Amino acid sequence: MESLLDGYPTSPLIHDELLGSDGVRPQCARLARGFDRLGAEEVRSRAAYLASRYVDSGVTFDLGGTEKPFPLDIMPRIIEAREWDTISIGVAQRVYTLERFLGDVYGSGQVFDDGVVPRRLVVSSPNFIREVAGIAPANGVRIHVAGIDLIRDGDGTMRVLEDNVRIPSGVSYVLTNRAAMAGVLPDIMRRHNVEPVDVYPSRLRAALEAAAPAGVSEPNVVVLTPGVYNSAYYEHSLLARTMGVPLVEGPDLVCRQGRVYVRTTSGLNRVDVIYRRVDDDFIDPVHFRPDSVLGAAGLVSAVANGTVTVANWIGNGVADDKLIYTYLPDLIRYYCGEEPVLPNVDTWRLEEPDSLAEVLDRLDELVVKPVDGSGGKGIIMGPECTGAQIDAARARLRADPRGWIAQPLVQLSTVPTFIDDRLVPRRVDLRPFAVNDGNAIWVLPGGLTRVALGEGQFIVNSSQGGGSKDTWVLGAPGTRRTEPLPSIQIQAAAPTRQAEPRLAASGPMEQPDRSIWEAQQGQQQQAGLPGRDVEAGEETAC
Repeated sequence: MESLLDGYPTSPLIHDELLGSDGVRPQCARLARGFDRLGAEEVRSRAAYLASRYVDSGVTFDLGGTEKPFPLDIMPRIIEAREWDTISIGVAQRVYTLERFLGDVYGSGQVFDDGVVPRRLVVSSPNFIREVAGIAPANGVRIHVAGIDLIRDGDGTMRVLEDNVRIPSGVSYVLTNRAAMAGVLPDIMRRHNVEPVDVYPSRLRAALEAAAPAGVSEPNVVVLTPGVYNSAYYEHSLLARTMGVPLVEGPDLVCRQGRVYVRTTSGLNRVDVIYRRVDDDFIDPVHFRPDSVLGAAGLVSAVANGTVTVANWIGNGVADDKLIYTYLPDLIRYYCGEEPVLPNVDTWRLEEPDSLAEVLDRLDELVVKPVDGSGGKGIIMGPECTGAQIDAARARLRADPRGWIAQPLVQLSTVPTFIDDRLVPRRVDLRPFAVNDGNAIWVLPGGLTRVALGEGQFIVNSSQGGGSKDTWVLGAPGTRRTEPLPSIQIQAAAPTRQAEPRLAASGPMEQPDRSIWEAQQGQQQQAGLPGRDVEAGEETAC
């Protein structure tokens, strides 16, 4: 029988996750046979249905100001259970380390005193928020949700490319991708023991409720969105709907007497936890941008009073700085007393004179990234630059070495992708999502696989024209893992909660002036502040 993989090109320099030097890899054999049984015409028909389903369902993202359906490839990505165990432990180890690091940064600063990370590196970051220094979250959690971007290099080794603990996005596509694939490939999926992903909303809601202020027995949780013009609004609305909590915007919130309330048709109701999808700069006009109406005036004061929890915590962006990324192996040894499970990509810190000199000399063979960049924006791909572009890049690096890091051009692994009616290799990355409830860090089995759809393209972000794949983590036969691994349990328990009466209506609802808000909704993703992405987690995923 003719195979869809006949004529599939491979390279000894690139790790293909389906085809090895000896043919189809064992974990993918059943998948390859399933596609061959369908045949090219049937695969083509189902791929067309898959694309139309996303158009009809409104599963979209923002590309250059235009809403477009998010491309989902019909060929899933396979990850074996044993490898996933390593990935999930490594991701949880990283999240735990970043959690401890942020507690140090905004607390005692012991990590600075012990010489692990230079203090100047943190305080010079544009994402270091002094306004929340000394304020501790209710259950000690700052990173309620994390998205850790992974790549597989030419040797097949999984490495961490970057950390996202501000406002990581993309999990909505994990959920919708799975639902779509279950409808398009039910026969093939039944033959695989694929770990479920539909438990994510309940896991997230439980973690948010666990983060409520002490004394609150029935927490009121809301999702705060910048509005319909935000590139990730689809995700905001989906998560609010699947968690069963209100989706609110800045004008819906009001702060009074150190508390936060949401406007309802019957009056003001207390808010205990805000899952915010609004950047720090816009979340409170009293402390940050005075022209913002995307957040609520007085929110930071309510946080300081301990009457409301913001998830993810304000100021987390300092841990996303790509210079901090270079210190993560040392930070893991410092906080965990063990070696990193998932290695970094080799990285040069350009603020170090010797490293800067080496990078300037080898710029035409390296990848240079802004330390606070996201979404594939601002990256200098040395091998693809002209001589004039290399000269211009050298000038930029000399002028601001603190603002850049450099890495070798990693040959990202490839996965067969259905393009122009045939399977061709395309580069991929992986964003697993971790949820921290204060007692354990749970990693969603699978995560978002992003794929660079252009031939030879390295940047996988959908803002650069990329798409996605459904990620199938294969469990052992007859098993489904739902509990966190013992090795990623957190020792610190959440404080005991006591009952507190739920506040009912407190007077007639006030009608906010929404004219300024309507004009400003798109401001967060369009411009932001100089040198900073307005919602880096959103841009990174999209």
